Amino acid sequence: MEQESSKKPVGIIIATVILAIGLITLVYMYYSQKNRMHDMEMTLTQEKDSLAGELRTMVKESNSLRTNNDTLNVTLTREKDKIVKLLSINATNSQLIKRYKSEISTMREIMKSYIIQIDSLNTRNKVLTAENSEVHQQISEERNTNARLSKVKEELSSKVDLASLIQAKDIVAVSLNKKRKETTKINMLDKLRICFTLRENALAKAGQKEVYMRVIRPDSLVITPSANNLFQFKGKSIVYSASRIVDYINQDIEVCIFLDNSGDFVIGNYSVELYLEDNIIGRTNFMLSKR
Repeated sequence: MEQESSKKPVGIIIATVILAIGLITLVYMYYSQKNRMHDMEMTLTQEKDSLAGELRTMVKESNSLRTNNDTLNVTLTREKDKIVKLLSINATNSQLIKRYKSEISTMREIMKSYIIQIDSLNTRNKVLTAENSEVHQQISEERNTNARLSKVKEELSSKVDLASLIQAKDIVAVSLNKKRKETTKINMLDKLRICFTLRENALAKAGQKEVYMRVIRPDSLVITPSANNLFQFKGKSIVYSASRIVDYINQDIEVCIFLDNSGDFVIGNYSVELYLEDNIIGRTNFMLSKR
């Protein structure tokens, strides 16, 4: 009996020791696991903060990207929105952090691709702008050259026209009575005779030419036997007093034009103008006095 009683305390002591060791082991494992969890949490937090910082940098970079390509701008905006959405994720475990890192890595590559595209577009735009500027300059130079050539052509054409102009010389206006005697008396006037010489001009075109005469009274009215006596001058229809068709052969030719007294003459100084082929080719004056 005494041997059995002495065995019970020994068994209790052994069991107590075993339990104590087990408790100590559990306590140790608990704190070890807690420390590892803390270290892991710290690591995850640091990695998350690092990744968040990288995302913020990517947002700033996306804000600085500029392009004139509307399609690329829409895509950039969409990717920027994805980055901002990633920033709002509150990753608290390694699986989410791993996914977080994977998506950031993908976006980093996308951003690099867009930067390359934008650099390429900007470079191409600079080239096109330079080429466009050069083309505009060439067009401007060509226009200036054409304008100068047109001006030279006009000047040459004007000189040719001027050189080919037939002029009248030795213009004499004489008022005649019925006996074909010269008179300045208005009551004796029967006809007006205007004689002149069409000058020789080898550059002028030969052929029949009509010379128009305008006799202008002191009050600026043109004497004409008919209101239908009209001819074209500088694009306008103007009245004339009389005309004469001449066969011009590029040599001096004497011409006379007559105008009957229809009762429209008045006392005073008169002007006489001669027209040929849209040009005034000569002028003269005469006077009619009282009886």
